[in-house]
Amino acid sequence: MEAASPRRESLLCRIENWACFLSFIIMTLLAAAEAAARIFFNSGIPASSGFLIHLLLAGGMLAGMIATRSEEHLSIALVQYFSQPGLKKRLHTLTSLLAALITTAIACCGPAFIRIGLTGEMVGFIPDRVFALIIPAGYMLIAVRFARHAGLKGRMRVFPVLAIVLGIALSFPSIAKFIWEYDVPPLVQAFCDFLYALSRIVKIPAVVFLLLCALGGLPIFAVMGGLVLLLLESSAIPVDVVATDIYFALTNESIIAIPLFTLVGFFLSESKAGFRLVACFRSLFSWIPGGMIIATVFICAFFTSFTGASGVTILALGGILYSILAEHVGYPRKFAIGLLTSVGSIGLLFPPSLPLILVGAMTGTDIFRMLAGGFIPGIILVLSVIIFGIAISIRIKIPVEPFKLSSALISLKGSIWEILLPFLLVAGYFLGILSLVEIGAVALIYIFIVEVLVHRDIPIKKVPGVFLKAAPIIGGILAILALSQSLSYYIVDTNAPAELAKWMRETIESRYIFLLLLNLALLVVGCLMDIFSAILIVLPLITPLGAAYGVDPVHLGVIFIINLELGFLTPPVGLNLFLASYRFEKSFVEICRHVFPFLIIQFVAVMLVTYIPFLSTFLAGYF
Repeated sequence: MEAASPRRESLLCRIENWACFLSFIIMTLLAAAEAAARIFFNSGIPASSGFLIHLLLAGGMLAGMIATRSEEHLSIALVQYFSQPGLKKRLHTLTSLLAALITTAIACCGPAFIRIGLTGEMVGFIPDRVFALIIPAGYMLIAVRFARHAGLKGRMRVFPVLAIVLGIALSFPSIAKFIWEYDVPPLVQAFCDFLYALSRIVKIPAVVFLLLCALGGLPIFAVMGGLVLLLLESSAIPVDVVATDIYFALTNESIIAIPLFTLVGFFLSESKAGFRLVACFRSLFSWIPGGMIIATVFICAFFTSFTGASGVTILALGGILYSILAEHVGYPRKFAIGLLTSVGSIGLLFPPSLPLILVGAMTGTDIFRMLAGGFIPGIILVLSVIIFGIAISIRIKIPVEPFKLSSALISLKGSIWEILLPFLLVAGYFLGILSLVEIGAVALIYIFIVEVLVHRDIPIKKVPGVFLKAAPIIGGILAILALSQSLSYYIVDTNAPAELAKWMRETIESRYIFLLLLNLALLVVGCLMDIFSAILIVLPLITPLGAAYGVDPVHLGVIFIINLELGFLTPPVGLNLFLASYRFEKSFVEICRHVFPFLIIQFVAVMLVTYIPFLSTFLAGYF
């Protein structure tokens, strides 16, 4: 396809960036204002809930467009481990063309949904159809960008055009529904029936092809979109229901907290908060044998609880913590690398854990119960690493530093604002003062004030840049969430999860054997997928199995997250292993060897949490 002029592209990018930035800003301020009005004036803001969820729709779609533009959509992408540049380039071209085809079809589903599925209900003073227009417009722009990413020139440019034309053809039943509603002419209906019959014929090979393309780097959301489009058409169901599911998934109030807490994590990682926290915890704990181990684990748990992803923690804090542990305190380099790699995801079970919030939203489990259920298992995981670290410190005789109250008070004063953040959030959660969305908004405003206005780590002019760095992550998560909803509905309608649960119950009677198999399966999933993709794709299949074996939903959610944590450390493709190899400039084999003792320790902790449900359900029982 012809590339847009640089000037036009630059203007479009700036408009997208600022529209996305403003949508999340307004969402944050509106949620905070709603909380303030309720607490101080015992009233609310008219239509605030409707505006919030439709701002999420707009911001999520804009973030998805930015993720496409920067080629940062979440994917399995085993292709990154291939050594042949030519093969990688060809796979990139193939997956880009396929993504263009799929997203074109999704875009063409939107008009029928907007015309027939929405009633023109007012959101404040704006009809809901106006907000919904961003679905077809956004996906069409995404399709064009994927077509351009294919990088084809000359006569080969016909293939991106062909991909878009095929996408339009795939969605023809939805286009026909938009034009004629339910009074479709016989000739048009005949063509729709032909498409349905063709879909049934190619369904199995096409599904296999999509799954292979997923391994080759096709974005997860496009894989799910392709699967649901194919499955719907093979069942003679008009594909405009995909747009319906996207709309209702991205106007779900329970997921507004996800972009807000993601932004909190990015403000922390882009500031010097990590340096201040390292100095503080070092002054507080370095007089204890293994004190820097305690400090390291606490700091990494703190960061990961907000970012929701281990990669940010390893990349943001790995360098400074490695320097302190190996060069200043005197730990063996291999031990320091193993420790930092293993604790990169150790905070995923602590509030305000994005993965736990997402698990609660996906399974319909109260989110406060999920957050409470993860606390004790999180403590067990932290203590297991700390105890091992202290034992190593004593064995190799790491010297301790004398405690200096003045230094401790100075460093505590420097980081007190960041240290207060989790306490404020926990108070807001468990005292029932604020809703989850309001807590996310308050946390974002608080951390903005601390890092931008108090410490001045982030200049005002660079604040939009922080939002822009977070946008691809937010867009990637919400894109998968939107299409996973549609795929989940289709799978549930086929009764496949119930049948699988019935078969498992007849084949494997013991709940403990089921839990063991679940552990092994989730280790593999944790190796291959990022945590958000795993939750959105795999969890809906596992939830009915857990119910069939009488596993508490909170316990199942905690098992799911803690196993994925362990999967990040598991060879041959654990995510943390590759990130650590990149960060510490060591070979992959070396990283695996250094991590192995920590892998065994965390495996024991995972087994305890899996087979002792009380650890997950005790605190959850109070909610």
